[in-house]
Amino acid sequence: MGKKEAVILNIRERIEELELKILSPLAAKSRDAKRDLVEKECEFRTAYQRDRDRIIHCKAFRRLKHKTQVYISPGDHYRTRMTHSLETAQISRTIARGLMLNEDLVEAIALGHDVGHTPFGHAGEEALGEILGHFAHNEQSLRVVTYLEKSGQGLNLTQAVKDGIVNHTGPNTPETLEGNIVRIGDRIAYLCHDYDDGIRAGLLSSSDLPGNIAKVLGSKPSDMITVMVADMIEVSARAGVVQLSPPVQQAMDEFRQFMFASVYKSTKLDDERRKAKYVIHKLYEYYIDHPEALPREFIDRENQWDMRTTIVDYIAGLTDLYAIYLFKNLFVPPSGIITR
Repeated sequence: MGKKEAVILNIRERIEELELKILSPLAAKSRDAKRDLVEKECEFRTAYQRDRDRIIHCKAFRRLKHKTQVYISPGDHYRTRMTHSLETAQISRTIARGLMLNEDLVEAIALGHDVGHTPFGHAGEEALGEILGHFAHNEQSLRVVTYLEKSGQGLNLTQAVKDGIVNHTGPNTPETLEGNIVRIGDRIAYLCHDYDDGIRAGLLSSSDLPGNIAKVLGSKPSDMITVMVADMIEVSARAGVVQLSPPVQQAMDEFRQFMFASVYKSTKLDDERRKAKYVIHKLYEYYIDHPEALPREFIDRENQWDMRTTIVDYIAGLTDLYAIYLFKNLFVPPSGIITR
């Protein structure tokens, strides 16, 4: 038994030694990972592999399969927050491998970056922002993994993963190159697959793309991803920092402006966004007046957090389907009742 335990114990150590040999000197090494609460090391997984597994197995990640990416309840073949997270992880791992950086760290950040996203996508985020004065899904993602998961214990993720999650968007950039890969990989993923879904939804056609975008990136989502990933690997390898070349960066910026005008802020989706925000506002109003209706685990958190924050934590964690279910139960009379 002792010999077997020694072999298992060496698996993680061998992986850590292998990282030192094959990864770039600029890569984040698993053996240097730090947690706020010191834990006994796993015998066969590195710290970043454990973080990835904790995220995959947490409830917040599972709920992403029923959270909106762009289109609310659109059909089986449209992206959700979960499929977006998976695509971000795939793109980011490809870049990390090309640059000989830590793929496990990249994957953990990518899978966890949106676990704090609200129901109904950015419409839900805007609604909670209107209620609180400030709400950002990246900050909520950090809050989920640090405080809310595991019945309030949090996941005790490594500092590098938490840094990458909270800084995948917003004014600050991640401390690691791996975090910066996800920051750009996330944008590559959502632009290309939201463009693909926009064509499927009839909001766009490839002929709508401005000339420079089509010229530099192409007009097929798969070609666009390939161009940006290849450019990022080539340019970053030379520069020692994660970046795109100026022509590709300009085309990506133009692509993003195009997507905001044609999809994210499209007047064709105004009615969906209005309804989604209305649901969020009404749920918040109800629970402010009836906090006792919250699940027991949230009521118990009032002493740790204020009630407004607790209610927002609950609403932000809802899936689209459950938010609609709650709204109907609370505000829509039952059908099929005949009165005189």
